[in-house]
Amino acid sequence: MSRRLVLASQSPARLALLRQAGLAPEVVVSGVDESAVTAPRVPELVALLATAKARAVAEQTDDALVLGADSLLEFRGEPLGKPADAAEARLRWLRMGGRCGTLHTGQAVLDVRDGGIAARDVAVSSTVVHFATPTPEELEAYLGSGEPLHVAGAFTLDGLGAPFVRRVEGDPSGVVGLSLPLLRTQLARLGVRLTDLWVR
Repeated sequence: MSRRLVLASQSPARLALLRQAGLAPEVVVSGVDESAVTAPRVPELVALLATAKARAVAEQTDDALVLGADSLLEFRGEPLGKPADAAEARLRWLRMGGRCGTLHTGQAVLDVRDGGIAARDVAVSSTVVHFATPTPEELEAYLGSGEPLHVAGAFTLDGLGAPFVRRVEGDPSGVVGLSLPLLRTQLARLGVRLTDLWVR
């Protein structure tokens, strides 16, 4: 039986991934203050952030599957979200070029029924990303595009940043912002088949 699906994220990339997978989620922005959430390890942090976002939106609905997600790049033990400005993005790329980091995406699926959370599943997708080394001219062109300022780790795998990623070890969709294989597993653990959510 089909359920209403709500995405607790304003990320265009996450929405596009879900639509490509045959789903048509409603989008409700959580408004969570991410700076107020802390954890000792990056995977724990993205799981907590995803849960906080999903819970904030779940409180606004009576019956739905609410999906929250958050991504951070772990580089040399440091969590990297969206850079504050082009100067910070430039410094990151000067450090990351020719090296690798791990992109963690936390995903929380809350099954809301009768105004309460009946069940939940929280998991993390972790993918190793191997970066190329852009030339100075390429880096300035990429920074000038504005794209790296709007994404965790200052890079994309589904946009202008793709040529600067040599390879990934793990799930590419998790790097884009939402692991679709993991989502399928999470839904199954809640007794929901992803294919039942397809828009027909």
